[in-house]
Amino acid sequence: MAGFTITIAGDSALNLEFAHAISAETSAKIRMAAENLTADPIKGVTELVPTFCSLMVYYNPLVITFDELSTKLRSKLRDVGEADLSIRKIVPIPVCYGGEFGPDLANVAAHAGLTEDEVIAIHTDRDYLIDMLGFLPGFAYLGGLDERLHTPRLSVPRTRIEPGSVGIGGAQTGIYPLASPGGWQIIGRTPLKPYDPDREEPILYAAGEYLRFVPITPDEYTAIEAQLAAGTYSYGIFVEGE
Repeated sequence: MAGFTITIAGDSALNLEFAHAISAETSAKIRMAAENLTADPIKGVTELVPTFCSLMVYYNPLVITFDELSTKLRSKLRDVGEADLSIRKIVPIPVCYGGEFGPDLANVAAHAGLTEDEVIAIHTDRDYLIDMLGFLPGFAYLGGLDERLHTPRLSVPRTRIEPGSVGIGGAQTGIYPLASPGGWQIIGRTPLKPYDPDREEPILYAAGEYLRFVPITPDEYTAIEAQLAAGTYSYGIFVEGE
């Protein structure tokens, strides 16, 4: 793997910088580097944090120095191959749009000069790459929102946004995994829990995977909630392109 630079990030972290622009290729390189360092760890490395264009590597300076770690990283990642972008893990996300679940759907439609149904159709016609996780546990920063749906954030943020709310903020779309203040335009809500500390895998998805929004009715929303409570819901996660 070539094409990254190493920069200092304080006295116990460094950054592997792969690019200056967000892309699927950059995301794949970061994921491959993180997977390699997780599978074959370097002594002294304490945490890996993938971001849009870089991988932050935290380390214990009493165990390994910056220069030693930099040398090991260059050597270890030199022969890492490229990810196959034709293979994608897809996580379907059922969403009930509009009404009480999406109070800002009309705002987004008016801003775009579209009908609400057209906004829903555009929002659900593609898969969204998870570039990184952050802000809240399980909050996915998604790439690829259609330009027609780019909508400014609310001028006055809400003090509470319900868990599972799907929103648009500028050029991005995403899901609020927990109740939180926020200024994104809320267009729908999913009954799924992107973050559940009681689940074996607390976060439903990971950076490098894709979310596919699937429109559902209020009755279907209620039915899925019941299935989740009973432990009978099938998430339908699958791999495409194998």
